[in-house]
Amino acid sequence: MRNALFLLTFLVALPFPAVADVAVQGVRLWEGPDGTRIVFDLSAPVTHKVFTLENPDRVVVDLADASLAANVSMPAAGGKVAQIRSAPRDGNDLRVVFDLTAKLKPKSFLVKPEGQYGHRLVLDLEGEAKEAAAPLRSAPTPDSPRELLVAIDAGHGGEDPGALGRNGTREKDVVLKIARELARQIDAEPGMRAVLIRDGDYFLKLADRREKARKARADMFISVHADGFHDPRPQGASVYALSTRGATSEAARILAERENASDLVGGVSLADKDDLLASVLVDLSQTATLSASLNVGAHVLDAISTVTKVHQRRVQQAGFMVLKSPDVPSILVETGFISNPQEERKLKDPAYHRELASSVVAGLRAYFYDNPPPGTLIAAWQGRGGAAPREHAVRRGETLSGIARQYKVSLQTLRQVNGKSDDSLRVGETLFIPVGS
Repeated sequence: MRNALFLLTFLVALPFPAVADVAVQGVRLWEGPDGTRIVFDLSAPVTHKVFTLENPDRVVVDLADASLAANVSMPAAGGKVAQIRSAPRDGNDLRVVFDLTAKLKPKSFLVKPEGQYGHRLVLDLEGEAKEAAAPLRSAPTPDSPRELLVAIDAGHGGEDPGALGRNGTREKDVVLKIARELARQIDAEPGMRAVLIRDGDYFLKLADRREKARKARADMFISVHADGFHDPRPQGASVYALSTRGATSEAARILAERENASDLVGGVSLADKDDLLASVLVDLSQTATLSASLNVGAHVLDAISTVTKVHQRRVQQAGFMVLKSPDVPSILVETGFISNPQEERKLKDPAYHRELASSVVAGLRAYFYDNPPPGTLIAAWQGRGGAAPREHAVRRGETLSGIARQYKVSLQTLRQVNGKSDDSLRVGETLFIPVGS
């Protein structure tokens, strides 16, 4: 009996390991053009500390009272993250170390549950501050008009999949393919050029999307999405513009709320206090571009209706954050209902991507030939009574200067229209020749 009491006393005195309060239920890594994002999926909010070490460069994350859940492992390294290591620390904490190939600045913040996600810790690894990038297009001169620039934004991305089809199709994947096809066709359009806001599977804040278009000095911003609804019956494409007041319908209001929640799903730091001031300034000047947005939206919707069913016969309006650029006309195109099984299949079809992109380009062409921005090639052609440029297939022995003389076009303009930095040609190559130059 005395031995049993001694054993019980001994066992009670042993330092049994405590159970961690927070389970790390998953770790995901996303590589984007501006840095790397790591997301820790958590069972509850966690107290954490982040610091850097040098020689070699590392970022260390200490999670208090936390442990990896069973069967959870670190993701594969990517970008400037060469290796990811984890181990228990001080008995009841978890340490995660990111070995880097270059010096990066870490920023971390907790995100509350939203949609399909629970508590999360977001770690953004960003490079050293860079000088502001030069505009993607130069200022025009009377002798050197510029191409018209269209910014194309594929919605969602990274840890934000957007709407999900009944067969598992993710909106973020579909709209990226459509956006790339649209950019390809715009680049083939005389006098126009495209820039992709998102060209990979990574997350971008809504404000950053429209700001990228502004920094590129875009003439038009098009956000590409695929609608989703709890009822599988709704179908058809739609075009939206910003509303500075109320939404045109309850469906438009619900859609805008869901799209605006992308920042919550993806995880956005609230440390940037300037965002509030910026949004106020944007609202004050937004009316300067709203009329143009509605106009181009009507042209695009008319063109889309020739290739697919449309959900609404007129441009809808709602308070989409991504459309709040003060000086760039902006529309949002819902390419169909991914929640409708028939349209889900269509949204995965490259042939539909081509048809839809072609219709959007037709709408842009109709709008911009009626409303050419000053200093653009289209404005120059319209001012000279010209229509769309004609095409010329290059034959053996021809030179760019000879073709310019043949059509009475300046060599500089011919280079500009065809995006050439020199006078090299390929046999069979198609050149665009502006009419009436």
